[in-house]
Amino acid sequence: MEDVLRQFSSVRDLSPSAIATQVVDILLVAYLLYRLLLLVRGTRAWRILMGVVGFVLLLWLSAVLQLNTFHWILDKATLLAPVALVILLLPELRQAIEGLGKIDFWSQALVPAVEERAEARTVEEIVAAVSELATASVGALIVIEKGARLEDLASNGVFIGARVSAPLLGAIFYEGNPLHDGAAIIRSDMIVAAACRLPLSESSRLDSTVHMRHRAAVGVTEMFDCIGVVVSEERGTISFASEGRLRRLDSHIELRDLLNRELRGGAHRAAKSKPKKNNRSKEPSEAANK
Repeated sequence: MEDVLRQFSSVRDLSPSAIATQVVDILLVAYLLYRLLLLVRGTRAWRILMGVVGFVLLLWLSAVLQLNTFHWILDKATLLAPVALVILLLPELRQAIEGLGKIDFWSQALVPAVEERAEARTVEEIVAAVSELATASVGALIVIEKGARLEDLASNGVFIGARVSAPLLGAIFYEGNPLHDGAAIIRSDMIVAAACRLPLSESSRLDSTVHMRHRAAVGVTEMFDCIGVVVSEERGTISFASEGRLRRLDSHIELRDLLNRELRGGAHRAAKSKPKKNNRSKEPSEAANK
């Protein structure tokens, strides 16, 4: 604490140009940290960073509470922390370095981030498509972005760049379409790409009978802040993946509720609180009602 006070007192002895240099230095460091946090937000790295913060808090508490043995173990573990972090964050570090050379990184640097929410129409189109695919037992895998942009995953597929619609999603996963074998990635109200390859989950929680589509849905939600919707080709069932967990749904109605809660949040709650009209809402498709 005395060192900190001494540093503050030394500022009064600096010239105006030196003070300006220090301010610029602090702003650059703050901006760099801000950009790094944006890069890891919604990815597996974010959870790792939260774990590091928890580790530091435990280290501090063990010293304050004089838990000498526990503090000694944590203190020795900090010697391996830099190497462990590099190993754990290697994919994210590579992505961050590659991002520095991209034009869109610099074009978005001075633009404040705007949170995009899916429209109610988009949710209904997804539900309608999934319902029809499940009825016809057509396999499908749809990944919907939340907090993280899946640029790397979208780049290994085929660019679509079209607004979300049930007929388009149905056409993508039609068995005769060369794009059906892979995932479709949705950002806000747009289908970004199709036929995308996803990382497979190695989680021991998954049953041995879980197939590739479901493992891919779990794998991508383990690494990124997104959700996955899977239609089983064998059983015609609908599954929902989020935060590395897979859940089989009973119907498309349950899927609609989950998508509205995950993608629309407060907008969905505000819409539900409005007075209801007398006209009845239509179901996604006639096939879904069977």
